[in-house]
Amino acid sequence: MTVPIASSSCWLARPLHAQITAYCQFSADAIAQKESLLASSLKGSANAQKEYQAIVQKHADWLRQCRANTWPQEQAIWLRLYPCDVRPGAIDAILDRIVNRGYNAVYVETFGDSQVLLPPANNPTSWDPVVKARGAENVDLLAQTIEKGRARGLKVYAWLFTMNFGYVYAQRRDRQNVLARNGQGETSIAVVDDQSQAFIDPYHPQAQEDYARVLVEILKRRPDGVLFDYVRYPRGTGERSAADDVKDLWIFGEASRQALYNRAQNNKGRALIERYLDRGRISAADVAAVNKMYPDEGAPSWQGRTSSSESVQQLNWDLWQLSVAHAAQGVLDFVSLAAYYVERQGIPAGAVFFPEANQVVGRGGYDSRLQAWDKFPASMEWHPMSYAICGNANCIVEQVKRVRSMAPSQTLVAPVLAGFWGRSYNNRPSLEEQMQGIRAALPQVNSVSHFAFPSIEPEFDRERRFCKLQ
Repeated sequence: MTVPIASSSCWLARPLHAQITAYCQFSADAIAQKESLLASSLKGSANAQKEYQAIVQKHADWLRQCRANTWPQEQAIWLRLYPCDVRPGAIDAILDRIVNRGYNAVYVETFGDSQVLLPPANNPTSWDPVVKARGAENVDLLAQTIEKGRARGLKVYAWLFTMNFGYVYAQRRDRQNVLARNGQGETSIAVVDDQSQAFIDPYHPQAQEDYARVLVEILKRRPDGVLFDYVRYPRGTGERSAADDVKDLWIFGEASRQALYNRAQNNKGRALIERYLDRGRISAADVAAVNKMYPDEGAPSWQGRTSSSESVQQLNWDLWQLSVAHAAQGVLDFVSLAAYYVERQGIPAGAVFFPEANQVVGRGGYDSRLQAWDKFPASMEWHPMSYAICGNANCIVEQVKRVRSMAPSQTLVAPVLAGFWGRSYNNRPSLEEQMQGIRAALPQVNSVSHFAFPSIEPEFDRERRFCKLQ
C-alpha cells in the first residue's frame, strides 16, 4: 500500500532525536515507514519509489550526523551475501537494516569458502561465483552493494579470505603443489576439524597469481577498502595448536622448501638446512659430513644467523629459529603483496587477525598459526578479532590494549567484537558492554566492527540463507 505524500512529508519533518535512539539506531516508526515504502515500490508504485529514495537519503544524512557526534565514529558490520540476494529489493532491504542499527560501514565477504562474489558471466578467477542461478549471469552483487551502500552513507569494504583458498580449490589436480604442507606431507584438510580450510603455500607463484587475479577483479568495483582475513596458517586442535618441531611447520611445500634453501649464504648452510628439514634435526655426524664436503668454507651461514658456533645444540636452535622466521615471513610477504595491489589504487587495506596468534607457547614453541600481526605493514588497518571470554569485558579490553600497544602510532586499530545487542550470551557480555569497556580504557580507538550480520538480524538472515530461487 502506498503511503500518502502528506503523511510522509509530515514524518520527514520530525526532529532527528525523535527518529534515532542510542548508538544511532533508528526508531521503530522510522524503520516501519521505510520498509513499507520499499515494499510498495517493489510492487510498482512510482510514488512510493520516489518517497522511498527520499527517505533513504534522509536516513543517510541523519546517520552521518549522528555518527559524527557518537562514539565510535565508525561502526561496521560483517556481511555475507547469498544467491537469493539477487531478488529485486534484496540488497536494499539488507542495507536498510544495517543503517537502521546505526552502522555506517559494512564489510562484504567477497572471496571465501571457495566462492567469489563476481558475476557468473564475468569471473576469470579460479573459484566459482556465489550466484549460479539461470538468468542471473550478469548480476553483480558486489557492485550493487557498493553503489547502494554509498547512497545510504555506508562505507563498503570487500572482505577476502587470504591464505585459505577453500576446499574446492584443494581438490583441483593442477593445484596440489600450491597447497601448504607440513613435515608429514599433510595439507590443512587433514588437520582442521571442519575439513573445509585449505591453506596455500604463500611462496608458490601460482598461489600469488591466482590471488592477484581475484584482487584485480574486485578492485574494478572500487570498494572503499579491502580487508584480508585468514592471514595465517591453520590451527589444529590439542597438541596441534602449537608448533614446537620443524615438522609442525607448513613449509614443506615445493616452493616454500626451495625458498628456505635459498636463504643459505654458503654451501654448508644449505646442506644443513636440507638435512634439518629431511630429518627434523641435525646430528654431530651431519656437521662432520658437511665440513668434510666443504672444507674451504667457514661456519655454516644463512640469513639472520649471527653465531659462528658449530655446536650441534646451537645449530639445531638456529635452524629452528630460521624455519619459524621463514614460515612467518611467507605470511607477511603474501599479505604485503596483496596490500600493495589495493593501496596503489588509493584504497585502504586492512588485516584481520587473532590478538593471541603471535605468541610463544611453552619453551621455544609457537602458536601454530604463526600470525605475526605485529609485523604487518604499518600502512594497513589492523582489525583484531577480540573474542576473549571471561564473563565481562575486561579480557576483551586487554586484547585490544595489547594490540594498540604494539601497533605503530599511525596505524588504525579497529577491534572486531562478537555478541548481541542488549544481552549477554555464553558468558560473553552484550555489544554495549564491550564497547563501553573499550571506550573507557582506549578512547583513541574510534572504529569498531561487529561479527556478524546474523547476530543482529537472525531470522531475516536465516530466510536469505536457505531460500530457494524460483
